[in-house]
Amino acid sequence: MAIYHLTAKVVSREIGRSAVAASAYLSCSKMYNDYDGIQHDYTRKHGLVHQEVMLPPHAPTEWADREKLWNAVEETEKTKDSRLAREFDVALPVELNKGQWLELLHSFIQEDFVDIGMCADFAIHDPHPPGHNPHAHIMLTVRPLNEDGSWQYKTEKEYLCMKDGEERGFTSDEFKIAQKDGWEKQYSYKVGRKKVYMTPSAAQAQGYERVNKHPKSTKFGRQNPITERWNSDEQLILWRSNWAEATNQILEKYKIYSRIDHRSFAERGITEQPTIHEGVSARMMEKKGLVAERCEINRQIKADNKLLKELKKQVEKLTKAVKESIPAIAEALENIRGHMVLLQYHLLHNRMQTASLKEQITSSTPILKEYQSIKNKLREKKTEKKALMEKQKQTSIFSPLKQIKLNQKLITITEDIEELKFQKEQLMYQLYCHSESEMRQTENAISQMNKNLEKLEEQKDRLTGQLAEDTERFQEIKSKLSLEQSDTLLDERITLREKVIQETRSKLQNVFGNKFEHSRLRNATDMIDTALGEDSTIFRERAIQKRREQERKRQQSQPVKSKKKSRNFER
Repeated sequence: MAIYHLTAKVVSREIGRSAVAASAYLSCSKMYNDYDGIQHDYTRKHGLVHQEVMLPPHAPTEWADREKLWNAVEETEKTKDSRLAREFDVALPVELNKGQWLELLHSFIQEDFVDIGMCADFAIHDPHPPGHNPHAHIMLTVRPLNEDGSWQYKTEKEYLCMKDGEERGFTSDEFKIAQKDGWEKQYSYKVGRKKVYMTPSAAQAQGYERVNKHPKSTKFGRQNPITERWNSDEQLILWRSNWAEATNQILEKYKIYSRIDHRSFAERGITEQPTIHEGVSARMMEKKGLVAERCEINRQIKADNKLLKELKKQVEKLTKAVKESIPAIAEALENIRGHMVLLQYHLLHNRMQTASLKEQITSSTPILKEYQSIKNKLREKKTEKKALMEKQKQTSIFSPLKQIKLNQKLITITEDIEELKFQKEQLMYQLYCHSESEMRQTENAISQMNKNLEKLEEQKDRLTGQLAEDTERFQEIKSKLSLEQSDTLLDERITLREKVIQETRSKLQNVFGNKFEHSRLRNATDMIDTALGEDSTIFRERAIQKRREQERKRQQSQPVKSKKKSRNFER
C-alpha cells in the first residue's frame, strides 16, 4: 500500500559529500568533478528506472547536462563547508506504474521547486525485486538565479553602522545611500589596553589608532530573502504537505483507494494508541490504560477457560437433571445450543485473530530480515570509511595520486552510506517505526505474535473438542423423544430460546466488551443450527404463529363494549 515517506537532506562538503558525486550516484552515470579532479563512475549500479533534469526558464540551457549543472555549482561554492545542494528522498506508491510515477514527480517538482527558481535533478529507483521499494531522489540547487542565469548570493555582508548613537545594519549597496545621510562604519580602535569599535570621526577627534581595516559587521551577514525562505521550517512543512496532496490527487485520479498523510497522529486528531506495528510496546500501552493486542489475547484465553469451565458445569448439571418431562428436556436442549453458539463465536473470533497475526507476521518478517541485512551492510560501510579516513591521514601530502584515489573511495562510500540510510529509513516507515528502539520493539512484538499463534491453536483445539462433546450430548437427549412429543417440545423450546440467546449475548459482551460483534453472533448461530441439523425457519414461523394465537386469545378474552345509542330529539 502507499506509504508517506519524505526526507530532506543537504549535500555539503562539510560531511565529505560532493554534488557531482551525488548526482552521478542517483543517475547511475559517469561524471567528472572539476573541483577535486575525481571521476565518479556508478554505471554498474542497478535499479534505475528514469532520470531527468528540469530547469527554470532563466537557467542556461547547457545545464540540462547534469555534469555541467553540478560542476557549475561546485565552481561557485568556494568554502570547504559549503552547502552544495538540497536532496529529497520520497517513497513512490507501489499501486502506480512508471508513467504515473513520472506524472506525479513532474507535477510536484515543477510546481514546488522549478517554478520558484530551483534547478532539479531527479531519478526513480526501483531496486530488485521490482515494485518492492520504488522511490525517487530529487537534487535541487540552493542558490537563486538572476534573470541573466547567473547565481545570486546566499548571504551578503552586513556592516553595523552608527549615527547619532543609533546602530543599524547595511549591506554594501545600502551603505552607499546611507553614507550620504551621515551613517558611518565602525572600526576597531586601541583605547588604552582595550579594543573598542567606533566611527572614524569619533576616533580621530580623540586621536585613537585603528587596529585593522575590517569594519564591524554581523556574524553571519544578511541572508538572501529567497534563500532564507527556502531554508525555513515553514517551507519544509509546506513541501511535505504538498507531496502528500500531490500523491493523493494522482491516486484519486486513477481510482486507487489508498491515501497518505504527512501529519502526525496528534495533528490529525487521532487519539487511538498505535498498534504494535507503530512501535509502541505492549507494556507501555498497558501502563497507560490502553489495550495491547498480545496482552488481550492472553487475558481472553484465561477468561475463555474460566467461562467455558463454568458453562460446562451448568450444562452437565442440567443434563443430569433431565427427566422425562418436556419442559426439562426443552431447557436442556436450549442451554446446550446456547453453549454451542458461545463456543462457535469464540472459534470465529479465534479464526479472525489467527488470520490477523499471520498476516502481520507474513508482511513484517521479510521487512525485518531486509532491515537487519541493510544494518549489517551499513555497519560494514562505516567501518570501511573509518579505516579509509585513517589511511588518508597517514598518507603523505607528497603522494597526490594516492590522495585522489582515497578521496574517490571515500566519496563513493559516503554515497553508499547515504543510500543505505535511506533504504533503512524506508523499511522503518513501512513498519511505522521512527527510531531503532521502535524497530527492536517491533522485532520483539513479532516474536511474541508467534507465541500467541501457538496459544490460539491450543484454544482452537479445546473449543473444537468441547463443541463435539456438546453435539453428542444434544443428539443423545433429543433421541429420547418420540415423534408425538415433537410439536410440544418445539413450543417449549421457542418459549425458552429468546431468554437463552440473550444470556449468551450478555456473556459474550462481558468477555469481549466493545469488540463484540452482533454479525459474528448471527453467523455462529446459523453455523450451530446447521451442525445440529435444525431448521431455524421452522422455529421462526412457529414463533410467529404462536404470537398470533396468543394475540387472538387475548382479544377474545376481552369483554365487548356496548355502543351507546344516539338519541334524536324532535320538536
